Amino acid sequence: MRVTQSMLTGNMLRNLSQSYQRMGKYQDQLSTGKRITKPSDDPVVAMKGMEYRTDLTEVEQFKRNLSEVNSWMENSDAALDEAGQVLHRVRELTVQASNGTYEDSQRGAIADEIGQLRDHLINIANTKVAGKYIFNGTDTTNAPVNADGIVVRPNGTEAIKIEVSKGIKLKVNIDEDKAFSQDLFDDLQGLVDELNNAGSSGEQLNAFIGKVDSHLDEVVSERAELGARYNRVEMVQDRVAEQEVIANRILSDNEDADMERVIIDLKTQESVHRAALAAGARIIQPTLMDFLR
Repeated sequence: MRVTQSMLTGNMLRNLSQSYQRMGKYQDQLSTGKRITKPSDDPVVAMKGMEYRTDLTEVEQFKRNLSEVNSWMENSDAALDEAGQVLHRVRELTVQASNGTYEDSQRGAIADEIGQLRDHLINIANTKVAGKYIFNGTDTTNAPVNADGIVVRPNGTEAIKIEVSKGIKLKVNIDEDKAFSQDLFDDLQGLVDELNNAGSSGEQLNAFIGKVDSHLDEVVSERAELGARYNRVEMVQDRVAEQEVIANRILSDNEDADMERVIIDLKTQESVHRAALAAGARIIQPTLMDFLR
């Protein structure tokens, strides 16, 4: 086969072009830190990357959901704690007033304080977090208790469940009908009325202690149940955090470039490119090179 000058020049240009492409590939890998910059570089890696990235997106969403769960539960726990303290104070005042030694004015003062504590319980029952009423089931836009202590929440409020892991949804609200029932506000109002009644006896007031204890037990029970669920949330949180680490590692193993190897490959290709340029300079006639210079 006859080899012409144009064939040598064409081969040299093709080899230089391929060399530039390889150096461009290594340059992209160094600039982005990724093994591929487009799906055609490695379709298998690209397809796996999409699947791993979907898993990572799910994990990040579960983390945001867990943040919402923590907000609901921590605020519910704080509200129940405060409600418990209020009922303890109501019980203490009821015991004082029922001993039969207090004068009407002293009972009136106790009635005023219990009235204020009842109003405070209404405020607790209407606790809002991020603009939502957390003790009104799924109806988070309306207050569950009005200013007169009348419970206006619909009967049978639905549980609020948030997905915290694939296929796992956790209830985040408490049983509002137990912790902040209509009986609670009615009993406290009845206690206030009885204290303001000059003819009420110590025994009549003493009967309210059992009612206050019953409401206090409901609050404590709901708080204990909430705490048990919160323990599970913490375990799920640890698991999701571990899943995020694993998902990031798998994604990195699949897509990230081995920087040391890329640098060595680039330097090797640079040497090859210099050799190709040198060979081209020798192949082309010196007179032509002189002309090109």
